[in-house]
Amino acid sequence: MKKYKIFISSVQEEFKKERKALKDYIHGDPLLRAFFEVFIFEELPAADLRADKVYLENVRGSDIYMGLFGNEYGIEDAGGLSPVRKEFLQAGESGKHRLIFVKGSDDSVRHKRMLSLIKLAGKQLVRRRFNTQSELNTAVYASLVNYLLSTGKIITGPFDSAHCGDAKIADISDGKIRWFLSRQRAREILFCLRTNLLLKS
Repeated sequence: MKKYKIFISSVQEEFKKERKALKDYIHGDPLLRAFFEVFIFEELPAADLRADKVYLENVRGSDIYMGLFGNEYGIEDAGGLSPVRKEFLQAGESGKHRLIFVKGSDDSVRHKRMLSLIKLAGKQLVRRRFNTQSELNTAVYASLVNYLLSTGKIITGPFDSAHCGDAKIADISDGKIRWFLSRQRAREILFCLRTNLLLKS
């Protein structure tokens, strides 16, 4: 089974512990590790490639963009864009499923451009705030389970009432339909015979 790829985006140094702990948490949870794999940039080997090209390619190649936003904004390019903002914008342009988690509640201590990014994200999607690693793990778990439910990868209701979004008319077997109808017809005949016998007795 193909796993969904999660791209964790943040200022690396500010969230060094959280990034590693979050990856370990997702890969350590029996349910989440069955469906997800996590990419964090710092685990890539050294390569003769531009860093911005690599991280943007990995955003495009991911299924889920997970942004951890804090106080710092990161190193800015000539246009005032940091890697975190570029990754967020790329995820939006690529139509990725985006999850944003904001650390802390005191916005007065944030870099003004990080505060601007948080506000931009807030206009586009629902964010969650956290203070501790445990709170982050809990929020991420809830969001990823919700993602699995929304994509039909896990279901909570009866199996036979579940929606099969990937099914096509060509997937239906003529032979199995004929088998089912003949079996159903045989049951109806048997039911009628038993009913007639009961009425006569």
